[in-house]
Amino acid sequence: MDLRQITPDFAVAPQISPEDVAQAAALGYRTLINNRPDTEVDDQIDSAAMAAAAAAAGMAYHHLPYFPGALTPELVAGFEAVMAEAEGPVLAYCRSGTRSSHLWAMWQAGQQQPISAIVGAAAAAGYDHTGLVPLLQQHAENN
Repeated sequence: MDLRQITPDFAVAPQISPEDVAQAAALGYRTLINNRPDTEVDDQIDSAAMAAAAAAAGMAYHHLPYFPGALTPELVAGFEAVMAEAEGPVLAYCRSGTRSSHLWAMWQAGQQQPISAIVGAAAAAGYDHTGLVPLLQQHAENN
């Protein structure tokens, strides 16, 4: 499992397996967010299997499908609602971790965190968010 720690309480990962869910729980993660749409690729692990793995591991589970190129206000609001109630630490995943890191960045911008700090934390985890800056600024201004 390729965990990319963005903050002490939030990490992202490329696609994980049901076995990885048990490992994440053993590492202390309490909430799992699946950002992969079930229809993204033919052979991926579906959300029902991941929900069952999370339940077996004692983790809260949320499926917030983020289709490539479709960072919608509704998706951001859904992520923010989950994070407002989530027991941490939180692990979110998608195909590469990028979309999950985008949602984290939008949530942070909505929390009025400095954009430079958001971009820096994402970069330290291996994600380039410089192209996301205009959306982050807009989201910060609207909250």
